[in-house]
Formats: sequence, C-alpha cells, structure tokens
Amino acid sequence: MTRNIPFSNLIIFPFIFGLLFTSRDEPRIIQDFTLKNVNNEMISTATYNDAKGFIVVFICNECPFAKLYSKRLNALSAKYKSLNVPLLAINSMDTLVYEDESFRDMQVKAKSDKFTFPYLHDVNQLVAKNFNAEHTPSAFIIWKEQNQWVLKYKGAIDDNGEHPSLAVPYVANNVDALLKNKSVLLNETLSFGCRIFYR
Repeated sequence: MTRNIPFSNLIIFPFIFGLLFTSRDEPRIIQDFTLKNVNNEMISTATYNDAKGFIVVFICNECPFAKLYSKRLNALSAKYKSLNVPLLAINSMDTLVYEDESFRDMQVKAKSDKFTFPYLHDVNQLVAKNFNAEHTPSAFIIWKEQNQWVLKYKGAIDDNGEHPSLAVPYVANNVDALLKNKSVLLNETLSFGCRIFYR
C-alpha cells in the first residue's frame, strides 16, 4: 500500500529560507558518485571531465513542494550546462515506504515533466547520506578545487516555491558568483519540503 507523503512535512513560510548559517569548518569534500539515470544509463560525476562544478538537487516524484520546481530545474540546467556546470537531480526516497517513488515512476515523471537533466536513482540512499540531504527539494553546489569536489552551498533552490518571479534565486546567484571566481553569497539556507527518511 502506498504511503502518502504527509503535507505536514511542508513548510510554507518562504521568508525562513533566507536564514544564513556561517561555518568555520574545513571545506567539505564530496566524493565522486555513480547512479542509474532514468534512461537506464549509469551517470558518474567522474566522467564530466570539463565540469567546473555541479548543481545537485534532491527531489522526488510526489512531494507537493518538489513538484513546484520542475520548470525551474529545467531552466537552471539550460542556463548552466553550457557553462560546464551540469545539474543532476537525485531521488533518494525509501521505495519500501513510498511505492510511488520507484524507478519506473521516476521514468514517468521525467517524461511527463520533460526533464532536460539526468534524474538519478539513489536506491541505497548512500549519496543522500554523503550530502546529508534531509528534504526534497534541497540543493547543493559542489565545485572543483584541486581535483576535488568542494561543497560550496547547501539549502533551498530559492525562497519562493509558489511565485518564481518573486523568488531570490539562491542557487543561480551562487553559481554566477563562482563562475566569476568569487565567493558564494550564501553558503547555507534552510530548505524545507518532504522529509527524506533513511532506512
């Protein structure tokens, strides 16, 4: 029996997204990963030889809040892929609990929403754990420094799920800064949506 994602897991106060957290920790390194794409091909960060960085977004099929971002993700992919910053979307939801998060349902969603980017299945949730992803949608920017992927940003895609034209585009602003060899404007914001439950 399919378990519906509780709407109570959503937070509808966009202004909270802008809360900034500063960190004095050492730069966090993300290891290369390989996952299965909805076209049945294996996708690895290691094969993107020209990539300056990646926009990694954890989404899923049925979360109401994540559904608001399909067009915006396509737009981010279109803008930054040619600048060697590919977007990778990852589904790490527990398919034993949420049957409608299966790989087959991912294929249906990717086709229905006309995804222009890889939609990857993190069946064992190992990549999500590596990123410490907690919600869908949540975004991460990793950047190549000395042949390592350094985490530069984690948090919300922007600060307004319902009204894209009014949103502050956190991910886009940070990628633009990094492409200019500048520091990110924000290194962390709060992301809210549907909880990723780990086995």
